[in-house]
Amino acid sequence: MSLRAGDWVEVRSKEEILRTLDRDGRLENLPLMPQMFQYCGRRFRVYKRAHKTCDTINFAGGRKLPGGIHLENLRCDGSAFGGCQAACLIFWKEAWLKPVDMPSTDETIKLRSNEEGCTEADVLAGTRAKNQPFSGGPRYSCQATELLEATTRLPWWDVRQYLEDYASGNASAWRLTVGLIYAAVFSCYYYLRRLGLTRLSVGVSWGYDKVQRLYGGVPFPRYRGSIPAGRPVPTIKLDLQPGELIRVKSYEEILETLDTDNKSVGLTFDAEMVPYCGHTFRVRSRVTTFVNEKTGLINKLRGPAVILEKVWCNSRYSDCRMQCPRAVYPWWREVWLERASCDTTDQRRHAQAAQTETRAHAASDT
Repeated sequence: MSLRAGDWVEVRSKEEILRTLDRDGRLENLPLMPQMFQYCGRRFRVYKRAHKTCDTINFAGGRKLPGGIHLENLRCDGSAFGGCQAACLIFWKEAWLKPVDMPSTDETIKLRSNEEGCTEADVLAGTRAKNQPFSGGPRYSCQATELLEATTRLPWWDVRQYLEDYASGNASAWRLTVGLIYAAVFSCYYYLRRLGLTRLSVGVSWGYDKVQRLYGGVPFPRYRGSIPAGRPVPTIKLDLQPGELIRVKSYEEILETLDTDNKSVGLTFDAEMVPYCGHTFRVRSRVTTFVNEKTGLINKLRGPAVILEKVWCNSRYSDCRMQCPRAVYPWWREVWLERASCDTTDQRRHAQAAQTETRAHAASDT
């Protein structure tokens, strides 16, 4: 269908979708998850075309996904996967969707040749991996754990992916251009450091920061913490709850809490989190339990972390997977955050308005 970002679609009926699946509940190796049935017959806007995605299993760059679509605000609730709290954006196949003005006909969807087809019970059974461990299970099978099976390697230098980013409405020409400039700067910085030319690499990051300050942009997002790896790092317990208003600390403050691997108690502060520094958000949820995408087993997170509302990876600074549309939620350690009351926010806003008004009066007097 060549859907574009912003298009309206309708999720096909349960019966139609089941007819596209094999007996393992998959289409082209991508599992349909049981919680997706609740959206059947409803209309949603396309968030982005998921023609590509990122490898969060081996962290080996980008992956190509034929016929993939992300719909706005439709994320996995983890109910079929041991209460996983990662809230991944759901992948949809174009075969499971139709434009709002397209009739439901057998000619418009891909049908399985087997007479029995797939059942809802098969989809539910498909949430458990076939190779279960003797202990420590169950081992789950979801879209995130099976993504390597449903995709193929996509080299970062394949220009066609960026052309599709633009044609699909996933990214504007300006964003693609800015991304290319950053990639060139980072490559220069990275290879200078590898060659031992540290002073030159520092000069590159300094120049980048200087230009960004002139235009109100984001600072160079690849600095590292100074605490030796393996040493204790600062922690704090705020016991943040969903709905609370918080402020992300400044980039400089956060760097002081990180070791040389850019981690805090094993959790990485990623470059994609830097643009959110200094801004105010609400807590969406706490994270303690998640499915390990490599093993399929339930893991417990060491120490408290939270997810923030409307704060996700925009793939602006990601190695070899620029413009990935997956919008993964980063997890935030509480030491990187501070409570921001509504009163304090209002006071800052009023203070800024008062300063602006004072400057305006001073200018009129002169």
